[in-house]
Amino acid sequence: MVAKGKNDIAGLRRANQVTARLLHDLARQAQPGVTTGDLNRSAAKQIQQVGGEAVFHTQNGFPGCINTSVNDEAVHGVPGDRVLLAGDLLKIDCGVRLGGFCGDTTITVGIGDRTTLSAERRAVLAVTREALWRGIRAVRVGGRVGDIGQAIQTYVEAHGMQVLRQYTGHGLGRRLWEEPTIPAFGRAGNGPPIVDGMVFTIEPIVVAGSPEVYTAADGWTVCTVDHSPVAQFEHTVMATRHGTEVLSRLGTSA
Repeated sequence: MVAKGKNDIAGLRRANQVTARLLHDLARQAQPGVTTGDLNRSAAKQIQQVGGEAVFHTQNGFPGCINTSVNDEAVHGVPGDRVLLAGDLLKIDCGVRLGGFCGDTTITVGIGDRTTLSAERRAVLAVTREALWRGIRAVRVGGRVGDIGQAIQTYVEAHGMQVLRQYTGHGLGRRLWEEPTIPAFGRAGNGPPIVDGMVFTIEPIVVAGSPEVYTAADGWTVCTVDHSPVAQFEHTVMATRHGTEVLSRLGTSA
C-alpha cells in the first residue's frame, strides 16, 4: 500500500502499534511450561478486547490467531499442546486488522535463561535480528526493493547462514498481503521502486544449516529437513522522504 493521506497513516500506525503491543506481551508470557496454545488463547483475548481481527485466521484460514514456530520449525507453526522448554527458540508472528488497516510483526525469543540456548541458536537469533535492521537501513525513497534484499543476504551469508528464499516480506495496508514482494535476497538497483508512503514488511527468515524444508502433517508447519534452528524477525515500515518509519516498533507515535 502507498499511504496517501493522514487517515491512512494514522490507521496503519494504530494497527501496527496494537500488533506490536500484543507481540511484546506474548514474548513476556513465553516461559518454560507455557504451551503454544496458551499464547494463542491470550492473543485471541487481547485482539478481541481492542476490537481487532486475527487476520491470519480470517484472511488465510490458518487455525490460530498467531504463528508459533519452535526450533527447527521455520514458519506457520500451529499453536497447540506443545509445552515450551528452557532452551527452545520460539518465533511468534502476529497479524491484526484494526479499523480497516493491518499490522504485522514477528519476534524470535529464547525460552528461559539465555544461557540455556545452544550456541547455534544464539547465533542464528543474533544474525537474524541484525539482518532485519540491515534491511531497514537500506530503505530509501528512490531506491529499489533489491537494495533491501542485498543488504540482508550479504550479511546473513557472511555469517555462514542462509535466508529461506521462498518466504518474503510484502506490501501491507487494508489487506495483510499486498504488492510488492520484498525478498530477503537480491541485487541492489533491481526490483520495484520504493516510493514515498510505501508500506511493507521486511521479514528475513534465516536458517543455521540447510535451507531445505518440508511441510509437517498438519499441512501448515514448515520445518527444516536437517533440523537446523531457524529465526525470524519482522517489522512493518513506511518509506518517506524524511526517512523510514518503523510502524511496528513499540512506542512509535500513533
